[in-house]
Amino acid sequence: MFRDPWGGPMEISNADSATDDDRSRNLNELDRSALLRQQLDETQQSWLLAGPGDVDKKKKKQIDLGCMLVSRKLFMWTVGTILGVGVLVGLIMLIVKTIPHHHKPPPPEDQYTQALHKALKFFNAQRSGPIPKHNNVSWRGNSGMKDGFSDSSIKRNLVGGYYDAGDAIKFNFPMSFAMTMLSWSVIEYKAKYEAAGELDHIKEIIKWGTDYLLKTFNSSADTIDRIAAQVGAGDTSKGPGPNDHYCWVRPEDIDYTRPVYECHSCSDLASEMAAALAAASIVFKDSKTYSDKLVHGARTLFKFGRAQRGRYSPSGSDPAIFYNSTNYYDEYVWGGAWLYFATGNTSYLTLATTPGIAKHAGAFWGGPDYGVFSWDNKLTGSQVLLSRLRFFLSPGYPYEEILSTFHNQTGNIMCSYLPVYRSFNHTKGGLIELNHGRPQPLQYVVNAAFLASLYADYLDAADTPGWYCGPTFYSKDVLRDFAKRQVDYILGDNPRKMSYVVGYGSKYPKHVHHRGASIPKNGVKYSCKGGWKWRDSKKPNPNTIVGAMVAGPDRHDGFKDVRTNYNYTEPTLAGNAGLVAALISLSGVKTGIDKNTLFSAVPPMFPTPPPPPAAWKP
Repeated sequence: MFRDPWGGPMEISNADSATDDDRSRNLNELDRSALLRQQLDETQQSWLLAGPGDVDKKKKKQIDLGCMLVSRKLFMWTVGTILGVGVLVGLIMLIVKTIPHHHKPPPPEDQYTQALHKALKFFNAQRSGPIPKHNNVSWRGNSGMKDGFSDSSIKRNLVGGYYDAGDAIKFNFPMSFAMTMLSWSVIEYKAKYEAAGELDHIKEIIKWGTDYLLKTFNSSADTIDRIAAQVGAGDTSKGPGPNDHYCWVRPEDIDYTRPVYECHSCSDLASEMAAALAAASIVFKDSKTYSDKLVHGARTLFKFGRAQRGRYSPSGSDPAIFYNSTNYYDEYVWGGAWLYFATGNTSYLTLATTPGIAKHAGAFWGGPDYGVFSWDNKLTGSQVLLSRLRFFLSPGYPYEEILSTFHNQTGNIMCSYLPVYRSFNHTKGGLIELNHGRPQPLQYVVNAAFLASLYADYLDAADTPGWYCGPTFYSKDVLRDFAKRQVDYILGDNPRKMSYVVGYGSKYPKHVHHRGASIPKNGVKYSCKGGWKWRDSKKPNPNTIVGAMVAGPDRHDGFKDVRTNYNYTEPTLAGNAGLVAALISLSGVKTGIDKNTLFSAVPPMFPTPPPPPAAWKP
């Protein structure tokens, strides 16, 4: 026997010769009894107290999801339920898609939207130059393809633009006004144009006009000394000779010389063209390159109009016979206001709100045509436009004095439209006589309807319930009612039960004073005088010039549907532009105006405090 150096024997007895399994089992027994003496939770105790077979059974009944243990039975039931619901939903969706649907049709368009679609088509019929394939006026084709080139004194490209009325003359003065009006209507009512599906169409119409206007002067220069004011001639007082009024031919068949009238001192034309390009630059503000080009052209034109003072239509000139401008100070206010909105440059606002310019424009002396907005008189439109600035931005000093005056005068003009004040006569049928019974009244009526409807929307957007006429308060709804009554009259609610918009309604003028519409597209080229037979024919026009608003009835609500009587049956660009603006303002759901787009280029305004009063002296 060996002795352990630590004091114990080294021999191994038989009693200690147990197997490894026995020793392991003994240790497990000791460990389990020791652990049971500790405080364990039920789960731990179940693990420890359970035998090996019990643990396996537990594992089979549970699933370890990583963060928790879940009953296998519950897990399988949940997964099965989810899959079942998914299959059921899929079947339902498949059935719904395969069953034919009967969608509720959208509500019918109101009469103003229906008329709007037609009124815009008139501009397609008036196009000069290469006609696009999608123009949708089957009886029109390319025309005026030599404009500018055929005049030996000009020799430059003046192809494009619009013919003014029933002739083939391009009068830039009313054409520019028409483009300004269309742009203004888009800026205010873009959402309505989108809802009507006409936004792209009207933008294309405006661009066709502004592209042409950019050709009439050196639009890349900063300083110019002339503008092409008119293409074609209409004066027949100097004897028979082929021109655009003496001849009755389709524009496509013109083979006579078309002179170009240039002006070197034309503040009215330059300022109106500047207004057109500036307003269009806001319409096309998402196309930066084109918008910047329009703004540059507008600046150049306005600079020229301020430097070279004078009317574009001096006595004896061809423009004076047809579109004579009586003043250019109203165009200064109009053009200055639009340039301010297009650029944010306060020098333009300063000019537009200069009391002396407003005085020369007629803001303080009234007269029989005060409050009549037209291609010749822009003052009323300027006052409404600048009242908008005061409504929503209120720039304060030094502009407040004249802006407050314009705002008050706008209210007075709206009062003058109401029959109770008798500022203007009304026919028995209810049409306001803004031109005091003279011929061709409708172009003035639609402009007034647009301004009244627009001003009502301004009041609405400014949370103002109405306005005062002296001591009497009127709701803004009175203005909308006035606008609707006038437009309803034009669309057929009149004593003759006739629509004055061609193609709208069942009864409308059939003998419109219009060369292209009155001559069939039959492959025959009629001579200058050979076309007279179509002018003098008693038969209806072979081509319907859809959307054309004719000149209108007389002061007795009478109308003569006679082709040779242009005072009743001739349409114009400016007249149709006002019609489009009035229709869009009244059309569709009441969405109101777009308050912000007009001010998109205007920087934040921090009104300058007025100067301190003079020192007190005893």
